Amino acid sequence: MILDLAIFFAAEVCLILGLYRFLLRQWIIQHWEEKLDEEGWLLIRLEPVVDEIEDRIHDKLEQFQSSFFGSVGAMTKKAADMDPMNGIRKAAKNGDWTSMMVEYMANKSGLGGLINQNSPKEAPKDPGNNQNDGVPKPIKELFKQ
Repeated sequence: MILDLAIFFAAEVCLILGLYRFLLRQWIIQHWEEKLDEEGWLLIRLEPVVDEIEDRIHDKLEQFQSSFFGSVGAMTKKAADMDPMNGIRKAAKNGDWTSMMVEYMANKSGLGGLINQNSPKEAPKDPGNNQNDGVPKPIKELFKQ
């Protein structure tokens, strides 16, 4: 019984291999040759896949650009705040010679970045001194007070 099943299985395998070798293979080759002769059949089949890939790449590129340019903008703002000359410019604009000298000395000693980090963004306004025309007060007036 087992020998009959083995012979039957071997005959079935030989039949399938013979059909493939002499009949199915030629049919498959002819079918693909016809497909290759058609113009653009592969593009038609792959168009949905190409469109989806294009959409995904476009979305990823937009996300990257928004995060990259956002971080560059924040980095530029922080770099402008760390400029050691900002404190001197503000002090010169307000006519505050003492702050200008302190800023200058801190910048020369290499501590300008530390002072800018610890100093408040806006100095409190002196209500009695509303005279701010951008011209520094003479140094003699600073010692009279």
